[in-house]
Amino acid sequence: MQQKIALVTGGNRSIGFETARQLAQQGVHVIIGARRRGQGVEAAMQLQLQGLSVETVELDVSNRNTIIAAADEIGRKHGRLDILVNNAGIVGDKPGTASQQPVSDWRVVFDTNLFGVIETTQALLPLLRKSEAGRIVNVSSLLGSVAMHAQPGTLDAFKNLSAYNVSKSALNAYTLHLAHELAGTSIKVNAIHPGYVKSDMNKGGGDLDLATGAKTSVDLALIDSDGPNGSFSHLGETLPW
Repeated sequence: MQQKIALVTGGNRSIGFETARQLAQQGVHVIIGARRRGQGVEAAMQLQLQGLSVETVELDVSNRNTIIAAADEIGRKHGRLDILVNNAGIVGDKPGTASQQPVSDWRVVFDTNLFGVIETTQALLPLLRKSEAGRIVNVSSLLGSVAMHAQPGTLDAFKNLSAYNVSKSALNAYTLHLAHELAGTSIKVNAIHPGYVKSDMNKGGGDLDLATGAKTSVDLALIDSDGPNGSFSHLGETLPW
């Protein structure tokens, strides 16, 4: 059996790094995508010292040139890609309400959380199509659930994360569209909520550790042919879109 090959964007730290570790511990060869190659090399070395099969590639999902270069590099080295975990994401530097958060910040957030995912996925789809069991995992958030937002009072606690929340709602919609398009192929596409994790994004806040936060991504990356396509879940529980 061929060793599976995975790319984890934003894989050099926090949940992404833990996702890379867990996949590698399952025997997957993991490519850590990092905005700065040096940071990726350092992260890969940490896992290599644990005896894990890991390498790195420079990949800034908001920079088209690095996306194309990364896809070309992976294609030359490996000829295919089995797993893509679109993990990279940001909250934005200027959180605010829907009427007050600067449009410039909305653009920055969407460039990473939505357009970066779309462009990265489109660039790597030719390699995923060469896999016998391609898997795409989009790391979303329950804060992107429109059904949840529609519940009275739910938005009160998160009203200052408007760009982030809406970007994840859009990512969920993209997940459904892509899953529908690829239904019947060997590729499965799913979105996940990692949970409220003690991560860099949450500045150490949260009620889950990194290992738990990475688990849903890893589980969906390794599903068999009878696994879900077009789902949104957390630790095996289906979530409302």
